[in-house]
Amino acid sequence: MTPITNLTDLINQRLPAELAGFMKSAGNMAANGGEKLYLVGGLVRDLLLGEANLDVDLVVEGDAVTLARRLSTGNITIHHRFNTAKLQWRKWTVDLTSARSEIYPRPGALPSVKPGKLADDLFRRDFTINAMAVALVPQSYGQLIDLYGGLYDLERRFVRILHPISFTDDASRIWRAVRYEQRLDFQIELETLRLLQRDIPMLDNISGDRVRYELECICNEQLPEKAFKRAGELGVLAKLHPSLSGNGWLADMFDQARRISLSGQKLADLYLALLAYRLPDIDREQLVSCLRLPRALARILRDAGSIRARLGELANTKLRPSQIYHLLHGYSSEAVTANLLAGDLPPARRNIQLYLEELRSVKPVLAGHDLIDMGVTPGPGIGEALKLILDARLDGTVKTRRDEERLVGEWLATN
Repeated sequence: MTPITNLTDLINQRLPAELAGFMKSAGNMAANGGEKLYLVGGLVRDLLLGEANLDVDLVVEGDAVTLARRLSTGNITIHHRFNTAKLQWRKWTVDLTSARSEIYPRPGALPSVKPGKLADDLFRRDFTINAMAVALVPQSYGQLIDLYGGLYDLERRFVRILHPISFTDDASRIWRAVRYEQRLDFQIELETLRLLQRDIPMLDNISGDRVRYELECICNEQLPEKAFKRAGELGVLAKLHPSLSGNGWLADMFDQARRISLSGQKLADLYLALLAYRLPDIDREQLVSCLRLPRALARILRDAGSIRARLGELANTKLRPSQIYHLLHGYSSEAVTANLLAGDLPPARRNIQLYLEELRSVKPVLAGHDLIDMGVTPGPGIGEALKLILDARLDGTVKTRRDEERLVGEWLATN
């Protein structure tokens, strides 16, 4: 990497002109108010690496909320506790923060913050490669500020923490170290690796919500299996649950998931369902509780386990399509797909595939009001008649509206 001290050309070449113009205008506005404004974090790193990134994080040595209000032409969200603001500028989201220092009252606790300078704000960050800044005020626009060796570590492709108790203060950084290492094809620097392994027990101090966030970030990576494999090698994954594994089976499942993921599915949720797929029910519940999973995501993991328990039934090659439908209907599609991928009974997988590709979209032509017009009494009979029609549709014994009307007429005649 060629040594670089000013990123003006990179900003102009690699960012949309409107966004680059916004940052320049923001720097001018801050300077007019006697403040200094900086671009910080991942966007600086990725500008230097030539990677795509439009996540704009700005730090002001001053009042972020006041500056955000002056900049905003649309929606703005303010977090007064940390004196931060998130503003929507055209199609981009911009995070604006007041420079601050942090003190961790105890390992794993959320930090106490107080106003600080840029050096303080950069020092509180996770890794040197994320602790660089670019000045945005006119007199020094584009100047790279690298106080902690981030450029050196980018050149050598290292993930390095900024101080020896970084993982002690916030053990969620352990998960982030693994994620950045695998995403960027870097290496965790040797001393950082030693400290990471020393502080794995500190993960017990991190709330389930924060660990879940890190896992969700991994699942939104292009190849999350790489991070889970590395986490398994380091003993980090076992800290989440001793039975979890990031082995080749998981990599194969994730690869297949990307190939067949259906419209409307969240691929990240499917990944988590596959990660937990082989856990016994009691261990799955422990994981759900530990990570404080939201109701919808907890349901996906539970549904995957419930379908897995019914694979023997689903493997029956004599099942009618309507029977397959009712064995799977009501479960989340991610859970059904997880069993299509990971189920160990080929006949069951074939029936699951039939459900996903054909059966789940089958619907009767007649609706409830049509049945009432035909003489079906409002109440439970409506549901019974609709099920009768649906099953006949699924099994191919009716094909048209007239076929459905005839079937309902025959049903009415015998009820």
